[in-house]
Amino acid sequence: MAVPALGFAPETLLAAQDIRIAFFDIDGVLTDGGVFFSEDGETLKRFSVLDGYGLKLLRMAGIVPAVITGRDSKPLRVRLEALGVEHVRYGIEDKLSVAREMLAQLGFDWTQAAAIGDDWPDLAMLGSAAFAAAPANAHAEVRALAHYVTTARGGEGAAREFCDLLLMAGGHYRRMLDAARGDALRTGSGAA
Repeated sequence: MAVPALGFAPETLLAAQDIRIAFFDIDGVLTDGGVFFSEDGETLKRFSVLDGYGLKLLRMAGIVPAVITGRDSKPLRVRLEALGVEHVRYGIEDKLSVAREMLAQLGFDWTQAAAIGDDWPDLAMLGSAAFAAAPANAHAEVRALAHYVTTARGGEGAAREFCDLLLMAGGHYRRMLDAARGDALRTGSGAA
């Protein structure tokens, strides 16, 4: 059986073990927070494939990924649709109210919710969640509130690290890793 390469503290995993829904901010979490504009004024963003696969893994494990973001753009909608994220709200200032609505709609409560955010608009939602995380480059107030601060920066693996933590805490990570490594381990091919 494969041994995970990640080393989350036992108390961190314990705090996140009952999570059924994970709220994500976009700018500064799934992106590096930078905004590019095309000549036509269209907003362009850079997303990490590593982070995106983390959201897919959550879905596969039965943990609902939900996105609440203050911005809206066509590239953002295209990316989240490609990832199969079904619960998304764009252009939101009051993230806490929207998160409450999503929890009620899905039959969850705050004891089953985790959230990751990077700046002041995320503070109320993070403070309500049973488990809160922040990217390494999040604002100091957000990092101070978080139960866990990722080693990765926003847009550079922070969301994946958060997803991996939730998968480990929920007992899914090892099983999913073993399944992903299955063919390589049986045939002796691939990286160890």
